Amino acid sequence: MNLTLFDLDNTLLAGDSDYEWGQFLVDRGVLDRATYEAQNQQYYDQYVAGTLDIHEYLGFALRPLAEHSPEELQRWHTAFMRERILPMIGTPARVLVTRHLHAGDLCAIVTATNSFVTAPIAHEFGIGHLIATEAESCNGHFTGRVAGTPCFREGKIRRVEEWLASQGRALRDFSVSTFYSDSHNDLPLLARVTRPVAVDPDAQLAEEAARRGWPVISLRP
Repeated sequence: MNLTLFDLDNTLLAGDSDYEWGQFLVDRGVLDRATYEAQNQQYYDQYVAGTLDIHEYLGFALRPLAEHSPEELQRWHTAFMRERILPMIGTPARVLVTRHLHAGDLCAIVTATNSFVTAPIAHEFGIGHLIATEAESCNGHFTGRVAGTPCFREGKIRRVEEWLASQGRALRDFSVSTFYSDSHNDLPLLARVTRPVAVDPDAQLAEEAARRGWPVISLRP
């Protein structure tokens, strides 16, 4: 069995689900446009630049989850999937995932975006394993804080290793381990697998992929 890991935002998706969730709530009037939109963009720009303080960002991104009931959040997320996420899933991404699933690979999505936002997306792709940043909850309600290690940069390695260990496995057990990603923020995990693949890469990852001879593909229609 081979191991195949997929980044989500700007890899399997033609966009960023975390950013779009915030914008969706702004457009719905749930969040104040004047105060939220600019800060959401600022954090996204920091992510692209590789300067994001993940704990500071999560304090911002997870706060809306704590301010509303689970029922409201679920209702909004259903609309979010229909209006924002499904249009970002192209046929090439679905074909790639299906190929690895049909090959019998152990597949997982590994994403910095929290699991509330991303679990339904993983389900849409038919991927049963999701390794994501976890939002803390208490008595069925989100607290606005992060639980455990954020699934970001080196944290992705730790979270993948913990996930594999829970199954009695380790990364070294797989003769072929693949990770698909678009972002230079994922270089730590890309460097740990046997088959790193750059997907519509940002400039820094494209440069590193060329230097190391990594394959580069596109999942955009």
